[in-house]
Amino acid sequence: MEPKSRKPLPSLRRRELGASGADSVHFEELQPGSRLPLVVRPSLRELVLTEWARSHRELIEARLHAHGALLFRGFDIRSAEALEPVTRAIAGEPLAYEERSSPRSVVRGHIYTSTDHPPSEPIFLHNEQSYNLTFPLRLVFCCVTAAREGGQTPLADTRRIYQRLPASVRARFLEQGYLYVRNFDDRFGLSWRTAFQTEDRAAVEDYCRRNGIEFEWKDGQHLKTRQRRRAAGQHPVTGEPVWFNHATFFHVSTLPPEVGAALRAELGEEALPNNTYYGDGSPIEPHVLEQLRAAYHEETVSFPWREGDVLLVDNLLAAHGRAPFVGPRRVLAALAHPFSWDDFPRTDPG
Repeated sequence: MEPKSRKPLPSLRRRELGASGADSVHFEELQPGSRLPLVVRPSLRELVLTEWARSHRELIEARLHAHGALLFRGFDIRSAEALEPVTRAIAGEPLAYEERSSPRSVVRGHIYTSTDHPPSEPIFLHNEQSYNLTFPLRLVFCCVTAAREGGQTPLADTRRIYQRLPASVRARFLEQGYLYVRNFDDRFGLSWRTAFQTEDRAAVEDYCRRNGIEFEWKDGQHLKTRQRRRAAGQHPVTGEPVWFNHATFFHVSTLPPEVGAALRAELGEEALPNNTYYGDGSPIEPHVLEQLRAAYHEETVSFPWREGDVLLVDNLLAAHGRAPFVGPRRVLAALAHPFSWDDFPRTDPG
């Protein structure tokens, strides 16, 4: 779940950072001094994003590594059919959504709804599928219908989150990682059938073995899993340390207080749908969780969606979430560029 979105940034003020691609696009800061996200606008009305992106992939990557996210605005991408080739051009072949933790619907191929969580519920900032051994390095969002009120996709720079955390907090997570414990209960959250996209228990067990996930079947029906993951690493291109994990997102205390209290009262600690611990299984202290959430909040930036917007995110450099909203909202999502924890350089605890 996610915090309420911070106050939206002031209206966009153009600051051209330099023309490129034969002056066919402009790069603009969303607000002076804010590098996340960098806005990319066409200078020519007839410019086709897919064609331009194919010719300027190195430029896109360089800007993405510097800023963490690029907001393509004014290219009028308004459907899954249009988003597919754009995703291939700016991020790579769209991936299937595996080991699911959020309800999503297939729109076309591997283009999904961004989330099917109820509109009234905020979704806390997180890095997509950081709990998987292999996760997407690139995320692509597309606004087909902007909400009447709210519905932003807030972002936060994981490099700045890492630096903002006290050294003592970082050190323990860097040494131990964190433990993600999940109980699949049809009453709360996703069922194991939905999460693993299969009815075959043997297929689930095989997936868990291959992906470093401990598992047990409770009462012969309900699945419980445990997986230890790292909390940070060095970006493979920039070399900068990034805070990359679901330790805060999945902790029960990050839920709205009334929701967390109700789940604890109904299920008890051991049967919660999701919860996290230090890597040795010991509880994460409340004051540490407050520091973690504060770091995300302090680095959060938000902007109102415009229909036709496309947002490209480096999943290692920027966390994302969702603000509550009123009125119809349709934001599509694609995952791309699989990347493994085995290829993710470790961060020096010092």
